[in-house]
Amino acid sequence: MKLIVGLGNPGRDYAESRHNIGFSVAKALIKERGFVLKKDNGTFSLSAKGRICGQVVIVALPLTYMNLSGNAVAALVRKYKIEPVDLLVIMDDLDLEFGRIKIRPSGSSGGHRGAESIIESLGIQEFARLRVGIGRPHQKADAAEFVLSEFTKKEKALFKEEIDTAVECCEYWAAKGIVETMNKFNRKDEK
Repeated sequence: MKLIVGLGNPGRDYAESRHNIGFSVAKALIKERGFVLKKDNGTFSLSAKGRICGQVVIVALPLTYMNLSGNAVAALVRKYKIEPVDLLVIMDDLDLEFGRIKIRPSGSSGGHRGAESIIESLGIQEFARLRVGIGRPHQKADAAEFVLSEFTKKEKALFKEEIDTAVECCEYWAAKGIVETMNKFNRKDEK
């Protein structure tokens, strides 16, 4: 069984923010696959269950706000008896330009509060994360305000393409594992 968790903040105020791109990818994956999203008792999350290439996959959206994502992920891992190798976390990344994604098998939080919370709650760094680029703010802009802002008109025009690529990456990870997925998706596309 695989667990894919999209990070974000619950509520309408955050729905279109850059910080919620993990939610956007998870929701797009659920919709594409025809999974049914529902409250997942005891996990502080909404989740959907289905199959990808014969593999049972749970796609979850924590309801705990970003900084407490670890509470939900730890509860999901316990409930479904998920091994670290079978966990993929989808998160926004300021250090990747908008339109790029990068998947890796482990690592530090990189300053991302959601990842930090998960590492603290699980007591490990060895779980896959799909970093989805949201770009950096202008030099004078505050990073915290930037991640909670909405995408620009220009970015919104390219949003579906980035989400579709991230969804494809999640599906590929569920079917093929981290190494093959890194080889396929971590190259910088020439545009």
